[in-house]
Amino acid sequence: MEWIDEGIVLGVKRHGETSVILELMTHGRGRHLGLVRGGSGARLRAVLQPGNSLRATWRARLDDHLGHYLVEGINLRAAGFLAAAHAVHGVTHLAALCRLLAEREPHAGIHAALEAILDALGDPAAGAPMVARFELAFLGELGFGLDLASCAVTGASADLIYVSPRSGRAVSRAAGEPYRDKLMRLPRFLQDDVEAASAADLADAFTLAGFFLERHAFAPRGLALPDARARFVAAVLVRSGQPRYPVAP
Repeated sequence: MEWIDEGIVLGVKRHGETSVILELMTHGRGRHLGLVRGGSGARLRAVLQPGNSLRATWRARLDDHLGHYLVEGINLRAAGFLAAAHAVHGVTHLAALCRLLAEREPHAGIHAALEAILDALGDPAAGAPMVARFELAFLGELGFGLDLASCAVTGASADLIYVSPRSGRAVSRAAGEPYRDKLMRLPRFLQDDVEAASAADLADAFTLAGFFLERHAFAPRGLALPDARARFVAAVLVRSGQPRYPVAP
């Protein structure tokens, strides 16, 4: 068995004296592991850093074997993350999300979104809104997407400013006002898909996504939200002028 694909490094684990088990988020085959001989050596160490994009050739005698990778760097962006704590935490968090996906199931949309985020992650003003959108899209990939297109009460599509924590559906200003203390805030940039987001909107977006990620993605597996997520959110909010980590209303 053999295939060639592009993949993003999620992580590596030492295997024996010189080899590593490489975990990639590939374009066509989803999250896929394989052995890299000599992967712990100086020549490949810089290539196999989380966040780098590679061209990988996977070979195995049978399809269900671990197999071996031969890799070639395409975009070694990870070196640029080292000077920015938010970027390091962001890569770790994104990798933790991808590990919730079953192995060897294709998620081309997730791979493409990761590529775009990682290319922008060095700039927190550009990367942070993309991560928040990615978290909501990831929930959809797991089958728990939020419905932010129309009001859960009236069906209207205008003036949607709340989200129901019970249903995950948007609620309009008029319908939600009597229950505002029980609803979550819906930032406009999540609806309009604009690039810029204020510090307050970012805080609300990460509160919203974190609530549903914990409920649907992590808690059912007996896991907590990754510490790296909290560190990433705190770092980007401080840099955007919001010094406190957001809490759910």
